[in-house]
Amino acid sequence: MALAPVVKSLADITPHYIGENRSVRLAVLSGPADGSGTTVVLEIWEPGGSQPDNSHEASTETFVVLRGTARAHSDQHVADLGPGDVIVLPATSVHHIVNTSESERLYTITVMENDGGFADLILTGPEAFLDAADAAVLGAVLTPA
Repeated sequence: MALAPVVKSLADITPHYIGENRSVRLAVLSGPADGSGTTVVLEIWEPGGSQPDNSHEASTETFVVLRGTARAHSDQHVADLGPGDVIVLPATSVHHIVNTSESERLYTITVMENDGGFADLILTGPEAFLDAADAAVLGAVLTPA
């Protein structure tokens, strides 16, 4: 018998912070818990927010910018990004992304090939929130709890 597809509503997804960083919220949209070795994440950077330098030994990481502006640092390379841009960060690169806006959030869909524990890292972090502005970026509506 064929497996049924996994269908989720944005209202059922809880974003998290990683570690002490409270400038980026990450919401796992799909990953190992859904039967996939690839993890897909909605990432939301507050104005001026950034990730710390990070690296993934065996995982290519792809970011699709939905809204906002960013500067991506990968090893010695720097790239400015805006809506519709896609950046592919190679495995083992030391990288981070900075929201270059002082007033607007940055939204990306991030695809982590070969999860390598990324979804677990996110899901064990402190819970965060999604608000109506976040939902609107995906064309969704959050209903109050």
